[in-house]
Amino acid sequence: MHLLFATSIVPDGALASGYEIANAAIIAALRRAGARVTVIGFTWPGKTASDPQSTIVLGAVDVRTESASSLQKLAWVAKATLSGLTFASAKLRVVTDGEVRAAVERAGPFDGYVLNSVQFASAFERLFGDLPSIFVAHNVEHRSAQENAAAAGGLFQRMLFRREARLLKAVEERLCRRARFVFTLAEEDRAALGVASDDRSAVLPLVTCAEPAVQKNPRRIDCDAALIGTWTWQPNRIGLDWFLEKVVPHLRPDFRIRIAGSVPLGVSSAHPGVELVGRVPDAQAFVRGAAVIPLISTSGSGVQLKTIETFELGLPSVATSRSLRGIDHRPVNCVVTDDPVAFAGALEAAVADVRDVDGSAFHRRQVKALDAAIRRGLKKLGPIEREVFA
Repeated sequence: MHLLFATSIVPDGALASGYEIANAAIIAALRRAGARVTVIGFTWPGKTASDPQSTIVLGAVDVRTESASSLQKLAWVAKATLSGLTFASAKLRVVTDGEVRAAVERAGPFDGYVLNSVQFASAFERLFGDLPSIFVAHNVEHRSAQENAAAAGGLFQRMLFRREARLLKAVEERLCRRARFVFTLAEEDRAALGVASDDRSAVLPLVTCAEPAVQKNPRRIDCDAALIGTWTWQPNRIGLDWFLEKVVPHLRPDFRIRIAGSVPLGVSSAHPGVELVGRVPDAQAFVRGAAVIPLISTSGSGVQLKTIETFELGLPSVATSRSLRGIDHRPVNCVVTDDPVAFAGALEAAVADVRDVDGSAFHRRQVKALDAAIRRGLKKLGPIEREVFA
């Protein structure tokens, strides 16, 4: 079976974001199930595909809003408005339908499509109706857009997010309706997308690496707590604001917190122990240097890859309930609470008694469940016949 995996950004081996980590895990699982997978999409500027023999590169794009100029942002808004596309999908319309179709035909024939999230599938939606498809919903995007609108500080930004939510809801409904099977990354997302039946969908338990992490040397703890993420992504920013504003004030003054990753302007804390360290060369080494990992998601959908990585590494953690979405098994050294005062207390207790666990069992459980879910979805592609969806 030859599948076309249609995604916005093709794998380049860097695994710099949760989206890219999830894509790598899903593509690897499809191949373990016996499918031949060709990936189509764009690269980041200056990057190359990690598997060029099995990748169709349509060009290079930088879709990050936070690093774009004001003129570029206005151009994206104008393109989205004129085309009727979402803001994220309009960014990808740097090639024509004809160019994408020609590239697909040169690499084919294909037996089916795996439409990976809504951005690329929505940007070139008319091109993927001739074969059976599987839709991978990384998040319930329209719900995230609604939450972003509620948290937006300005009227214009709020209006943009409301427009995104309306369009995304329609796109997600179409993609789910047309798909032979839908994969989500969290159980609650199946119902939110209207595909809760086991005949229509399954959850994909993810991993962040191909093999369980093996730690040969004892950890050297350099700080009390460490957080790393793309904080310019609005759902992450909402969680970070909650942590800094609601939790951190209840921590003792000498509690040391390091926050790595891209942090937008305006993020700060009066707590003397908070340090913004920017990009770090080794994300895994960074989190292993902390006594405890705060898992702070308070909005969004899908799965939190940082939660999975923390559990794979066996590190102590304190988590909100939203941070555990998509996770069926919680290790004994993870405390769950949504109360800011209790969250702070649990962090301090974890630092006073650091207890790591073996994360390899969690990793093996995830891989086994992931492979089983992938096999279920591939069976739904069934007899391969060319078809056109209404």
